[in-house]
Amino acid sequence: MLLNPKNLQRQYPDSRSGEIMAATVEFFESRGKARLKQDEHDKVWYSDFLNHIGRERIFASLLTPATYGAEDCRWDTYRISEFAEIVGFYGLSYWYPFQVTALGLGPIWMSENEDAKRKAAAQLEQGEVFAFGLSEQAHGADVYQTDMVLTESEHGWVANGEKYYIGNANVARMVSTFGRIDGSGKESDYVFFAADSQHDRYELKKNVVNSQNYVANYALHDYPVTEADLLHRGPGAFHAALNTVNVCKYNLGWGAVGMCTHAFYESITHAANRQLYGKLVTDFSHVRRLFTDAYARLVAMRLVATRASDYMRSASADDRRYLLYSPLTKAKVTSEGERVITALWDVIAAKGVEKDTFFETVAREIGLLPRLEGTVHINIGLLAKFMPNFLFAPDVALPLIPRRDDAADDTFLFNQGPTGGLGKVRFHDWRAPFDSYGHLPNVALLRQQVEVLAEMLAAATPDAAQQKDIDFAFGVGQIFALVPYGQLILEEAAISGVDEALIDEIFGVLVRDFNSYAIELNDKAATTDEQGRFALRMIRRPAHDPARYDKIWQEHVLPLNGAYEMAP
Repeated sequence: MLLNPKNLQRQYPDSRSGEIMAATVEFFESRGKARLKQDEHDKVWYSDFLNHIGRERIFASLLTPATYGAEDCRWDTYRISEFAEIVGFYGLSYWYPFQVTALGLGPIWMSENEDAKRKAAAQLEQGEVFAFGLSEQAHGADVYQTDMVLTESEHGWVANGEKYYIGNANVARMVSTFGRIDGSGKESDYVFFAADSQHDRYELKKNVVNSQNYVANYALHDYPVTEADLLHRGPGAFHAALNTVNVCKYNLGWGAVGMCTHAFYESITHAANRQLYGKLVTDFSHVRRLFTDAYARLVAMRLVATRASDYMRSASADDRRYLLYSPLTKAKVTSEGERVITALWDVIAAKGVEKDTFFETVAREIGLLPRLEGTVHINIGLLAKFMPNFLFAPDVALPLIPRRDDAADDTFLFNQGPTGGLGKVRFHDWRAPFDSYGHLPNVALLRQQVEVLAEMLAAATPDAAQQKDIDFAFGVGQIFALVPYGQLILEEAAISGVDEALIDEIFGVLVRDFNSYAIELNDKAATTDEQGRFALRMIRRPAHDPARYDKIWQEHVLPLNGAYEMAP
């Protein structure tokens, strides 16, 4: 059920995709863990990794749409997801330059500037990386405000302003930069343009983080911008910013899956071979529970992210379900990653801070992913926009999406059109996958909890003030998120043939999570008495089955002892 870099299992319709994954694994394994950790501690810029990426044409193959690249090039979310998982497996510092390159390319591939697209494709072939110049120190990623201002000049415009938190902006030859043309300050004045980090009017001020990554603060001083540099102008620039994040925030989930998987191998191998008080650590009941819960959460993370890929790849103007599943993957999968690491750390304790362990890296960095590309609160709040249609207005005409592992270019992701209209997005009936597994006790229990949630929303509907109260809305959103999360787990389980005992164990964890969120909702100041009564009615005792639990431990968790260890 988990990635093992020494035994890659994912199947592709072409040989090139497998070669990319194998070459990536070989790069890290040939270096070994000691070198990986030493470079991290010394904060060594990962030029050797970027050289490898360029030499093997990895970003060129993975991140160039077919129209603009060689025969092996396509933007294929299915294979991109495994690459994101693999680089996450070896550390966030290696996942990060991939992620910000993908972000930087978004406004380019979404533009109508054909020359810029051809230039980007050529630079990918040359091994260049890209950057996404959206955030500013004063405004964060607030696309409604920007202090990057373009004023008219003889040959176009000159740009002045600063950007902050911009990965790869120390070396990227095309930095997709968001700004506005000096004027009325209206939406029509927004622009995206390509800047060059090596230009003499581009000032690289500093690295704002203390790590291997270069997360830049850069400034433009009368930087010349011509029509040839413009990627978007007017509302299109605004939409390109949001649509790029719609595509790329999904990758954060896979980064978390990779990091947690490596940490799990290291933790179970340590604990299963260590004795305390005359017993193996893994013989203690609380340790087994911590490992089993962590494993259930990790498998669920992977199932959700895998199934979400199918909806990303099948998206169209008439099927925008991906707009729910992308932020769900970003917010929920990354948050679950934190919970996995906390549970493992509770087992291995002091081992988790030893400088030579991979776990020490993950423990320090896993918390970044829920807080990148919008906080968990922002993304859970986004899910709430889909809640009425998802729960109450299923569209039976929507197609059933199959596994999308074909060698296709995901062209719609760069032709999403205007943002907005989220309240009009329709979904298939969430009850269908629950019905398919309704014979499993914990699946049935979660279904009961969801029905009470729906009853509360219909009979004690949050009023306008509550909907504007982010704390209250977050409480409702956390509960609602478990519905599509469970739905995607069940859909992927059916496709992948997951052991039903494992599914029921996963849903036992979800029932407990539902309980805790319901109690939190009951406790919130903005919750009415009636809503509080509904919240307490949601609580269910999970179905405990010692035989099922022992099966998961013996057949799924304990065999991971020694299953993978990175080359020294």
